[in-house]
Amino acid sequence: MLDASAPAPAKSAFMWFKEIYSTCLLVFCSVVVITTMFQMNTTLSTQSGWIALGIFLISLYWLSMVEGGQASLVGLPPVDQNMYKESHPMAFRIMSTIKEGDCLDRYLMGRQFLVLALVFVENLCAHAIDPEKKILGMPLIVNKMFIDTGLGVFFMTAMIGKISAQVNASRCMLDYVNNYFAYFTMQVARIIEVSGLLHCCYPVQMIFAKLSGQPLVSKEAPRTTGQNVFFWLRVLISTAILMFSFAVTLSALFNGQTTMWAGVPEWLTVVLFFSFMSVVGMLEGMQIAFFAVAQMRKEDLEVSPWAKKTVNVLFAKEGRNIPAFMIGRQMCVTLCFFIIARVTTVKLKDNDDNIFGVSVGAQKFFETGLLGALITTIVASIAWQLVASAFPLAFLSTPLTYVLLQFCLGLEWTGLCQGSWVIARIHRKLVKFKRDEVYIGTAEERKAQAQADPKSFDEDDERETQVVPGHLYPGPATTPQVAFIPLTRSNSDLNEIEHDLKEKREQMKRMQMDDDEEVDC
Repeated sequence: MLDASAPAPAKSAFMWFKEIYSTCLLVFCSVVVITTMFQMNTTLSTQSGWIALGIFLISLYWLSMVEGGQASLVGLPPVDQNMYKESHPMAFRIMSTIKEGDCLDRYLMGRQFLVLALVFVENLCAHAIDPEKKILGMPLIVNKMFIDTGLGVFFMTAMIGKISAQVNASRCMLDYVNNYFAYFTMQVARIIEVSGLLHCCYPVQMIFAKLSGQPLVSKEAPRTTGQNVFFWLRVLISTAILMFSFAVTLSALFNGQTTMWAGVPEWLTVVLFFSFMSVVGMLEGMQIAFFAVAQMRKEDLEVSPWAKKTVNVLFAKEGRNIPAFMIGRQMCVTLCFFIIARVTTVKLKDNDDNIFGVSVGAQKFFETGLLGALITTIVASIAWQLVASAFPLAFLSTPLTYVLLQFCLGLEWTGLCQGSWVIARIHRKLVKFKRDEVYIGTAEERKAQAQADPKSFDEDDERETQVVPGHLYPGPATTPQVAFIPLTRSNSDLNEIEHDLKEKREQMKRMQMDDDEEVDC
């Protein structure tokens, strides 16, 4: 019934230590950040700490749905929908929409901006106006370490809003998106894409697909003349908005009109802006490239020494470095997002004129940081993913890729965000999530059933998990079984699945008894 792989060793003392100290760190950061809000010392708490806290918690919860929803929506397409049509009607409804034409690509594009926008809103909620204001009488070093640097809100976002959500969604894809909020989030991401805000990415998609020598594959019919006019009009508008966003942001950077740390010269601020965007781009592209190379032959990988060296590290330890990289990468990307938010969020000095002489309302909009979020989404995220999907081997053939891989693995090893698993377990228990195996079996079981019954549609469509040039496939939060060496399950994993299966059998037995009683009556 379960994976035949041998169970992994029980959790070590070092792992317990990492979970405990990381959870304590998360609690401490939460206290520090929330206290700062109630001191009315953040950008959005000047009127009320409750307003800032409310916006922050909504953003954090919404971010968890965006991140968890992605893990579910990119993991479920290979599974036949009829297997969960009755048990998970809302998940079925969501996937029916996602599997229409190129909807998954559009969702992923809109979702990318939604993530950045929510992170920038959290930064507004938690960014201290006066970093010297003491918190609960603690020494100022606490302010410097957790508030002024942004590490406090970073740990809250990484552990609560991102990693824990992906951990649960990667194991409980069906339960995670079987609700109206997941449907709402999916539709918001689609609306963002339909608006044309990110349409300047599509010419980039076309260019790199062509350069790769492979046609840009679409699941939809060619656009009509009217659709083409509307499409390219949105491309032009999107390009103009991106250029204007750069103009405003660079003007603010060169004039020292952002929330960047005091004492950092303007030229260095600009250098840091592009440097951190490049790091984010590399990490976003590496994820795509790593999934793409899993489909390549060993001989292809040996063309480049750096690519071979990188892949050898990635697939070491029976594939355990892959999820470790994913966690370290998520930590690094999230930290870079907050630094970019700090660098690009506009804040005028006293007596400064509005940028480009715009109205007060327009200046207030500039100060939301959404222009920086748009730039980061397009230039530091989507564009790099498209390049990596077209040229994965070239992307891995650089020493920087190897260095970033090792850095992410080292970051994960520290256990700084190990508390994510504690949060994930608490969340899973509270909402009673069950693993997908309870409802649809394992991938191996679905394959065996399909082979036994030629008319069965239970076998997974592995084409749905392949990286295609010019398309955004981020991969699930953990190792996809169709692409990599299967990971051994831990004893706790096996016990949890057995417990869920037992509950499911007892529930079905009770339902059968109730039906029998109704028949007798």
